Amino acid sequence: MDTDTFSRLLYRYWFYGWLFHDVNRGNLFEQAAAKQRNRELSRWLPTYLLRWTVLGALCYAGGLCIESMMSAPVTWLPYTLSSLTLPVNAVTLAAWVGLKWMPLP
Repeated sequence: MDTDTFSRLLYRYWFYGWLFHDVNRGNLFEQAAAKQRNRELSRWLPTYLLRWTVLGALCYAGGLCIESMMSAPVTWLPYTLSSLTLPVNAVTLAAWVGLKWMPLP
């Protein structure tokens, strides 16, 4: 029985790289199978997009709450964490659009 550690489960919850196979390895049949598999598993990318969007919104809201309680703009960490979710969302959206609607070569 394969038991995953907590850190591995946490990684899989936030990052989706483990889902996809490298399409540049193997012969032509294996590459085509990897492309098809990646396209099929792209259905999970909106889930990851939603997770990162919620995380960014929560960090931003936390920064607003802390800032209003302290009455001073000294809380840079929640806003920084919120802004770091934007590039992750951009890459995820580009990967989803590319895998979903781009034709297979």
